Amino acid sequence: MNSDSDLQIAGDILEVQHLLRPAREHPSTVSEFVGLARSIAADRARWSDLVRYDSASRWYHRLHRGPGYEVWLLSWVPGQGSGLHDHGLSSGVLTVLEGELTERTERGARSLSAGAQRFFAPGYVHEVVNDSLEPAVSLHLYYPGLTEMPMHAAQSAPRAVDAVPA
Repeated sequence: MNSDSDLQIAGDILEVQHLLRPAREHPSTVSEFVGLARSIAADRARWSDLVRYDSASRWYHRLHRGPGYEVWLLSWVPGQGSGLHDHGLSSGVLTVLEGELTERTERGARSLSAGAQRFFAPGYVHEVVNDSLEPAVSLHLYYPGLTEMPMHAAQSAPRAVDAVPA
């Protein structure tokens, strides 16, 4: 019992469903998008049989589309990377499903192992690379859906290319 508060709930709070807000059909907040990515990651049956590995180029598959957002599944063989880029007007959630990826930004590099999640705002510039010796799989949720992925050179202005998830 917390002695700092005089407020107590008597009975089972789960019995008062009329006081709880119904779950949204589709996410609309950062925490709901992160939660959606986490729930898809936990549901291996939903994505594990779809994964393919391609040594010539990064493999990707649109896993789900909702109102204003989309979810992509990507695989990375050792050495594959996205190149330095941003996601235009889209925010996103990157979730590592299997293996390990490295995220590089102007602030340095960060190792992301299975279960790690990164949320990013529009205009966030990064590069994702599989620096390990094993393949990796990641989930990428974009809101709004990805329409552009401007590539950046180390010392030059960004150039726009067709949208390819990263």
